[in-house]
Amino acid sequence: MSQQRTSGDGDRTGGDRTSHALPEYAERVLDVAELIPPGRVMTYGDVAEWLGEGGPRQVGRVMSLYGAAVPWWRVVRADGALLPGHELRALDHYRAESTPLREASRGAEGHLPRLDMKRARWDGVTAGGGADRDKGGGAHT
Repeated sequence: MSQQRTSGDGDRTGGDRTSHALPEYAERVLDVAELIPPGRVMTYGDVAEWLGEGGPRQVGRVMSLYGAAVPWWRVVRADGALLPGHELRALDHYRAESTPLREASRGAEGHLPRLDMKRARWDGVTAGGGADRDKGGGAHT
């Protein structure tokens, strides 16, 4: 990592990062988030599995506390639902990166799309943004 991250009181969409050095686990989670190619996503559980440590809740906590300095919108819920409270910002990023989305049904609350997890999910190995996107993908095993 070329840049030293620090902790702060911000959330994943912004915040001050000026106080202390990050915990080692948080640094590793954020490193994985930075590896995810534009237009691709990993679930909280995928990140924990890729690291071989922690679980979805621990990854979510790290992203909540420290994720503002990384592409936080690429670490997502397994069901493809957009992050509550940050849906529109995330959607802007997904559209700019051509992340595969599933349009919302008319009955869906807020008519917000969901991520197309079969097409958007990154396995942590293959290059992103290329022909492999249309083949789908799974979590790193």
